[in-house]
Amino acid sequence: MLANIHSFFSGLVDSGMLPSMFGYGFVVNAFIACLMIGPLLGMLGTLVVVKRLAFLSEAVGHSALTGVSIGILLGEPATEPWISLFAFSVLFSLTLQWVRGRTTVPYDALIGVFLAFALAMGAALLMFVAKKINAHLVEQVLFGSILTASAYDLIILAVITAIVMALAFFSANQAYLNALSPDIARSLRIPVTLHDYAFVLLIALVTVAAVKIIGAILVGALLLIPAASARLMARDLRGMVGFSVLIATTSALIGVLLPMHMKWAIGTGPAIILVACVWFIIAISVFTLRKGSSAACA
Repeated sequence: MLANIHSFFSGLVDSGMLPSMFGYGFVVNAFIACLMIGPLLGMLGTLVVVKRLAFLSEAVGHSALTGVSIGILLGEPATEPWISLFAFSVLFSLTLQWVRGRTTVPYDALIGVFLAFALAMGAALLMFVAKKINAHLVEQVLFGSILTASAYDLIILAVITAIVMALAFFSANQAYLNALSPDIARSLRIPVTLHDYAFVLLIALVTVAAVKIIGAILVGALLLIPAASARLMARDLRGMVGFSVLIATTSALIGVLLPMHMKWAIGTGPAIILVACVWFIIAISVFTLRKGSSAACA
């Protein structure tokens, strides 16, 4: 199927409808990855912002660094340590949620403890990993390299995207109600605890999906910035989700394709986040103008 997609894009390049860079398979793979990762992070990011758990996404993102390091040390391929990455990120997230329900430590402080552990463990293991692999591979883990996305990476991303979209279709309303008011959700017999565990599990899954594209350090940023920008621009929750998906997707596409087209020597992960930051500046401007107009009318 992927070969057919590559042939389709090659045909568009030959007909002059697309730039010549789309004649390369790795560019097409990156384009497909952006079309999946953008809606995925944009949609889930709105829950992160509504639940005020931006710090959580950062902690889970940094845990991926430890998972990748463990995978490499255990002999997994340096470019695809999926088993350890997936296992450690999920274990990290579920353990954090389990400890939260059994202590009186404020959640933000608890996340800070887990984040410190993830950073310390990841940094310690990287010292050993750097002796076994090329340093550039470590850089790809930290900051992403979407241009190296393989067919196997796209399959994993597609599976995780399908899971998240299916859950959103069946339980999105309950998830947002639980995020806005857990007490009301409980009164309506919505399984609040189950939703909380499902939320941190989805954060872990999305982190696994996005590490190859954005990098362990920056994945939390693309969960947060589009949703934060959308909150400034939208007038309701539906609009917030729509704007967040739009911003995340366009940030991914522009951050990948524009540097290649302009031949800029900049990593794809940082480029994606920088485009998202431009969106945030635009959102602040829109919010300020709207607020000024409302004040003038009053």
